[in-house]
Amino acid sequence: MITSKILINGEWVRSRSEQTRDILNPATLERLGTVPECGAEDVNAAVAAAKSAQRAWWKTPGAEKAKLLREVAARIRGKERALSKLMTLESGKPISESVDCIEWVAACFDYYAEVTRRSHGNSVPPVAPHQVNFTIKEPYGVVAAIVPFNFPLLLMAWKVAPALAAGNTLVCKPPHQNPLCNLLMAECYDALPPGAVNVVTGGGETTGELLLQHPGVDLIAFTGSNKVGRHVASVAGSQLKKINLELGGVDPFLVFEDADLDIAARGVAWARLLNAGQVCTSSKRIYAVKKIADEFTRRILEFVETLCVGDPAQPDTDIGPLISAQALETVEKQVALSVQEGAKVLIGGKRFQPRGLKGHFFEPTILAGVRHGSYPTTEEIFGPVISLTVARDADEAIEMANDSKYGLGACVYTNNLRYAMKAMENIKAGTFWINDPLTDNDAAPFGGMRLSGIGRELGEEGLDAFREPKHVHLDYVMEAKPYWYPYKNRELPAEGTRGA
Repeated sequence: MITSKILINGEWVRSRSEQTRDILNPATLERLGTVPECGAEDVNAAVAAAKSAQRAWWKTPGAEKAKLLREVAARIRGKERALSKLMTLESGKPISESVDCIEWVAACFDYYAEVTRRSHGNSVPPVAPHQVNFTIKEPYGVVAAIVPFNFPLLLMAWKVAPALAAGNTLVCKPPHQNPLCNLLMAECYDALPPGAVNVVTGGGETTGELLLQHPGVDLIAFTGSNKVGRHVASVAGSQLKKINLELGGVDPFLVFEDADLDIAARGVAWARLLNAGQVCTSSKRIYAVKKIADEFTRRILEFVETLCVGDPAQPDTDIGPLISAQALETVEKQVALSVQEGAKVLIGGKRFQPRGLKGHFFEPTILAGVRHGSYPTTEEIFGPVISLTVARDADEAIEMANDSKYGLGACVYTNNLRYAMKAMENIKAGTFWINDPLTDNDAAPFGGMRLSGIGRELGEEGLDAFREPKHVHLDYVMEAKPYWYPYKNRELPAEGTRGA
């Protein structure tokens, strides 16, 4: 798949840039395609198209927006096989995960199709007779949507669907590592008016930076690392642009003494190793209370040893490769640093080539004896590394879980209501999962506290991230007010009478 075309104003056009980027299969290192490294001319054209289209899209009735968003969802489902296969090839995501992901993408468009029909503002009580007060929620204008490699389609849908439902138009920049599936999904946007969604490709420091700096962009919706998120916020702040940031985390998972350890072992393994551990909400700090810590460690070790690591295109593969050589090297160094700080490697801990594959594979790894406050509990390891820390009891587990500069998500396993509610009340996290880790709900907000982000995606909150309220004050009787000029005509209250 060699492509030199991008989507601008409803047309597939050639990039005006002469720079290109090869896209590789991270499992086999085979070349999958070539995409443009879009420059200023491409970005300018995309923003201009979005700006022009937004004027009409904003005024499109909610029922019509809903119809078009449902049509996008239907077209995505019609491409399920092609999209899931391509995403697996260029992302290294196991095919089972990719198939599930495409349905989640389509469901997001369906959800916001429902919401856009019924959410426009509120009526509020007036402060005087013959007055009416209400709010209208208006779009910002042109949204720049920038997403990372780990969920290239889902995280894009979480921005495109609510932004469109709110009346905005978009310029989307897929991740530079795996943009092909986003270009394929963009074919589904032909259900929309030309220019409603535009797609440009390229790296963050080039194409992405041009989008951030562009004066025609009104809001930046970004998912990615904290380092880049800080830069996005800095650029936006200098221009007073609105932002919505979903950043990283070092999420805790608490296993209390009453947990079913077989279920806990499987649940924790999935919550940490999903997508080879390249998930912002994956459980990177596992706290097991002392009473069951040894037995839990034994069971999760036995379970992880049964997992199949290999070609993500094969249906029996549980864990695929990391996205790049750089990502592989980073995880390797992070594990070595963790060992230097006292962690013990129970299994894994190094790169390997399963079934002769040449890609960026790292063995599923379990680190035991991890001290709270050491590297694995304070910094994000974006790879298949399970970090186990023993807590004295439930109270200490909760205390350690909340001791973080991040606050994206948190999970617990327990049937003890007091444990569950105490943990929920005392751990700062945008999403708190009890006995069902990492399950998302389109109707509920997703996002982080502390350094894990600004704003929310999904739910009504995710729609409000892409619109701002306007208060309308209407008095249907035109009359002079007694508190107007001249003040000499006003009779002031006697001293001490007001409020008596």
